[in-house]
Amino acid sequence: MVEPSHAEEFLETILSNEQARPPGSERAAVDNQTMSALLNLLGKKHTIVILHQFATGAGPLRFSDLEEVVDIAPNTLSNRLEELTEIGLLTRKAYNEIPPRVEYNATEKAQDLAPVFWYLGVWTERHEL
Repeated sequence: MVEPSHAEEFLETILSNEQARPPGSERAAVDNQTMSALLNLLGKKHTIVILHQFATGAGPLRFSDLEEVVDIAPNTLSNRLEELTEIGLLTRKAYNEIPPRVEYNATEKAQDLAPVFWYLGVWTERHEL
């Protein structure tokens, strides 16, 4: 598995724990709420698979590209793309063409997930999953 260019920086930040929050602090409570909201979104069916396509791929993806890769009902895919766009992980660009064309791109926030997916890949190899 190829290591993404910023994976080392990602791991150093985690291991250095530069921004540790004391348990019970106001900041820790806010972080817990934010993490809960994120995990609820990521826990929705197909969200992780969709994000993986963007975080590890290059360039824009069209709805039809995602339909080919992800075994998902069109209405569910549409809902997930809308949710990911609303929270700023994807951008949506519609072209004034016939037939209509819409492309989705990963934002910097989504691209920053690449080391997470890389690490999950390493973990699955290590544990033979």
